[in-house]
Amino acid sequence: MTHDHDLELRPTAAQTEAALNPPAGRNGGDLVVETLRGLGAATVFGLPGQHALGMFDALRRSDLAYVGLRVENNAGFAADAYGRVTGEVAPLLLSTGPGALTSLAALQEAAAASAPVLAIGSQVPVAGLGGGRHGYLHELRDQQASFRDVVKSVHTVRTQSQIPSAIAAAWESALTAPHGPVWVEIPQDVLLAGTTLPQVTAVDATPRDLVPRPELTAVAADLLTRAERPVIIAGGGVVRADASGKLRALAEKLNAPVVTTFGGKGAFPWEHPLSLQSWLEDRHTTDFLEDADVLLVVGSGLGELSSNYHTFAPRGRVVQIEADPGKLESNHPALGIHADARLALTALLETVGERPDPAAPERVAAVLAKVRERIDGQELTLEQDVLAAVRAALPDGSPSFWDMTILAYWAWSAFDARRPNTMHSAQGAGGLGYGFPAALGAAAADPTRPVLAVSGDGGAMYSIAELATARQYGLNVTWLIVDDGGYGILREYMADAFGEATATELARPDFVALAESFGVPGVRTSPERLRDDLAKALAEPGPSVVVLPALLRMFAPTHLG
Repeated sequence: MTHDHDLELRPTAAQTEAALNPPAGRNGGDLVVETLRGLGAATVFGLPGQHALGMFDALRRSDLAYVGLRVENNAGFAADAYGRVTGEVAPLLLSTGPGALTSLAALQEAAAASAPVLAIGSQVPVAGLGGGRHGYLHELRDQQASFRDVVKSVHTVRTQSQIPSAIAAAWESALTAPHGPVWVEIPQDVLLAGTTLPQVTAVDATPRDLVPRPELTAVAADLLTRAERPVIIAGGGVVRADASGKLRALAEKLNAPVVTTFGGKGAFPWEHPLSLQSWLEDRHTTDFLEDADVLLVVGSGLGELSSNYHTFAPRGRVVQIEADPGKLESNHPALGIHADARLALTALLETVGERPDPAAPERVAAVLAKVRERIDGQELTLEQDVLAAVRAALPDGSPSFWDMTILAYWAWSAFDARRPNTMHSAQGAGGLGYGFPAALGAAAADPTRPVLAVSGDGGAMYSIAELATARQYGLNVTWLIVDDGGYGILREYMADAFGEATATELARPDFVALAESFGVPGVRTSPERLRDDLAKALAEPGPSVVVLPALLRMFAPTHLG
């Protein structure tokens, strides 16, 4: 019996000819890069090492673009940003042992932010595997174990024929909602050995759709249609799923106010009459959310930052749409809908009824007025002026990447991202050093628009080596370094908690002179000149550094009432 799909599996004459006559001089590394190309990859990030040289040699025979960073963790941050801004898988090529382990903090951020990073690391030769102590350079007893708690899935290769299938399975895992980092490891000798296997051509790794169950969306639609005071919290899942248009349509149909989490910045228009913006660290916002009779949470687990440090206690019904099953009802009882945000919002849009509520914009405006009054009473003009200068200098379509620094903490609450998927920070895992290498990854993804990175002087020191990367590849990144002489936010935390700060004060270089030593133009600015200096730097092609000496303060804790 002949089935239709039998015909689809039959190779063409050209495919047969190519398969029977593979090019000479290929190795296991070629199978890696051919598989990546067949899956649609265009750019790879990484850093070579002894066991991984087979992969890097194969890059020479491929048309993949390679961006090499100076530290594996920074290469991971660059791949994370590439995955966030494109929605495509970002391959990350690493070596064994120290090289692999140095990427772990970046992969933790990718996991927290649902960034599709495909990390491919080498291993010691096959003979050294199995947990013994064979004395190989970089040897670990169980390298996979170091990654298993961090990444979404782990894939192992022991023979060349396994390479395409393992990479394809990892690719599918990285792109299936929720997106996330994955780990593939391949022994050195498998990568180096010559291969007579045919070239890898088209590879199928279509991610699975995470479709909501219709009985759950029916109940959710009924609750929202009949609600008196519905409110929506939009998280990073809305951005990752490219669902901001669906979110806006649903909010307008329900006349439901929307607040975005820090990971969901840009998911809803900042100046929309229904926009509560992102003031989650504010008691007025928290009170408003608690008063909702139906609260729709889309693409957020309502973790520490999104719940005003776990002080948020909703009194109404909660409906939670979340692609990560571990986050469903993890912090609050809810009608949990395990689904991709875009598919679930589409289902709700088709099911909810129109809900007129002419007073909703007035209630939103009243909350925002209370927030502004509270902030204005704290004498924080400098901080607000600096943030406004950054917003004025940055083109609307340009992405920005924020390190864990006081100005970024302000931006989480007070910065208008203006477009979806343009403002990114390390608030998922909260590690230092994210901003600049991540911005390099975004610039590699789209060289046509300038990219902004924002760091403090402490976080900047994690990434100084990447000034060489920025110069080598001519990447359009302007790096704003706010220099306050130390770990400013930790200084504040310690002074508040203990009356005095310890281990927060830092010697640091002349950042302008240091940038110029890499061939990167630098300028020292002031709050008054910041807008013009930043706009000028962003308008010039290639990398640049703008240093702002300033001691910024955070607004007072607002979860305390």
